[in-house]
Amino acid sequence: MSVFHTGSMRRHAGTAIALAFSACLLLAAHSAQAQSTGTAAAALQINGVSYAPSLQAQGKTLTLNGAGTRYKAIFKVYTAGLYLEKPAHSLQEISQLNGPKRISVTMLREIDSAELGKLFARGMEDNMERAAFSKLIPGVMRMSDIFTQHKKLLAGENFSVDWIPGQGTQVLVKGQPQGEPFKEPEFFNALLGIWLGPKPADEQLKKALLGTSQS
Repeated sequence: MSVFHTGSMRRHAGTAIALAFSACLLLAAHSAQAQSTGTAAAALQINGVSYAPSLQAQGKTLTLNGAGTRYKAIFKVYTAGLYLEKPAHSLQEISQLNGPKRISVTMLREIDSAELGKLFARGMEDNMERAAFSKLIPGVMRMSDIFTQHKKLLAGENFSVDWIPGQGTQVLVKGQPQGEPFKEPEFFNALLGIWLGPKPADEQLKKALLGTSQS
């Protein structure tokens, strides 16, 4: 075989390897793009509010248990999403989960924060035995004060409530922690009772948060 022919074969082989390598890079890029698109598509959209399928909290992965809309008469007031380590379909099941938990609420219209705080206090009271509620009154008053200080929550603004194992219940408004966590271990479940108790704020929202329907 001539030196010329051997060199030509080597050049062709080198070109083929380069083309194959380029094809692999292109395929990997398309695969990454497809995966990214798939993740975005998996986010749940509720009246323009996006709820990711999962999030990280306290070093744990929490999964969206359900999300829905709070209606008052025909008006959309806010959306809410519940994140847990494991799926749960009742307030009792949720109370038995030991890991971190989060409920995230996003306004769909302007709300008077002081009035919202009062409604939450009433919702907690309506879904608890009187003796149990009495023990939480200092925390309930503090929670009402937190919302009163913010005066108004505008459409698109958010607050969330986190259960942090070993620390308590942390309220965040517009992403900012509002003081120290509430230390009472019952406080987070009492708050969840507003939406998931026997007398919930919105029956359809309760079903949505528990993963039995979506609205």
